[in-house]
Amino acid sequence: MEKIASFTIDHIKLQPGLYVSRKDTFSGTVITTFDIRITSPNEEPVMNTAELHTLEHLGATYLRSDRKFGPDIVYFGPMGCRTGCYLLLAGDYDSSDILPLITGMFTFIRDFRGEIPGAEAKDCGNYLDHNLAMANYVADRYLKVLEHITPDRLVYPV
Repeated sequence: MEKIASFTIDHIKLQPGLYVSRKDTFSGTVITTFDIRITSPNEEPVMNTAELHTLEHLGATYLRSDRKFGPDIVYFGPMGCRTGCYLLLAGDYDSSDILPLITGMFTFIRDFRGEIPGAEAKDCGNYLDHNLAMANYVADRYLKVLEHITPDRLVYPV
């Protein structure tokens, strides 16, 4: 079997950033998959499931509520390796196109206080596994990357 594209990225060189992972066409529509890389793979500790789960709930709420991009959100969720999240958007986009959206999302997460949307037993399959304080911390840390992002953090390393 051939290695899938995401396993051909050099994760030793990969640093936190906002990358286009792939572009696919489905029923005539381009679907852009973004790699929202929050931690440095194989270098920093991965995120715990609790804060990553909270990032997912808050991020999905923010993204789907966005007037411009909300209707084009296909999926937002965590990577299995727990170093970031994937965002799938209907449309042909580059990382710089969504930088303000992702910066806004992480600002929202950093500043969020109160009840986590969808974090009740009737709404969530693992409602007890959340950590808002750590999600706030992770968002603040990643915002420092986004606010000073350089071109090499918008395109996968070669």
